[in-house]
Amino acid sequence: MALIVQKYGGSSVGDADKIKHVARRIIETQAAGNQVCVVVSAMGDTTDELMDLANQVASKPEGRELDMLLTAGERISMALVSMAINDLGANSLSFTGSQAGIITDEVHGNARIAEVTPDRVAEALAGGNIAIVAGFQGFNRDSRDITTLGRGGSDTTAVALAAALKADVCESTVTLMVSTQQTLASSQLLEN
Repeated sequence: MALIVQKYGGSSVGDADKIKHVARRIIETQAAGNQVCVVVSAMGDTTDELMDLANQVASKPEGRELDMLLTAGERISMALVSMAINDLGANSLSFTGSQAGIITDEVHGNARIAEVTPDRVAEALAGGNIAIVAGFQGFNRDSRDITTLGRGGSDTTAVALAAALKADVCESTVTLMVSTQQTLASSQLLEN
């Protein structure tokens, strides 16, 4: 049994039909005998739309509040993907970045991952569930605030989780990253 981390970007989960398609693909991966952890981005242009709203209500939005707002997009995606999977008869649980153990520094808007402790994700996988994780976000233990990882943060989340979970494969809808448990650093990039 392989452990596969899949990452789906905003265009892949851009509407209800796309989410259902992604859910079927995820279930097919699990049905092939794999454990599956999925990282999702916000739907379509949600992050840009939320940023526009923030700029409409505040001339200079504070970093902390902006992170609170922007992470809502990924939380929406993770819940909807999990609902679609469950509706199709498989079992999944969704996790925010902090619930998935993504620990960051305290820089708002461009935090760096300091540690990944994916205990809840590992427990969900061991229980036969598909784990759906909101990308782009983490948690700082000192400030106890939610943080965002900046653009490309969902890709970063997927690779970090793959390393922490010792995944056999980490794949994206744009590119496939194939790795062994021995080392993620020497992974081979495969273009679709």
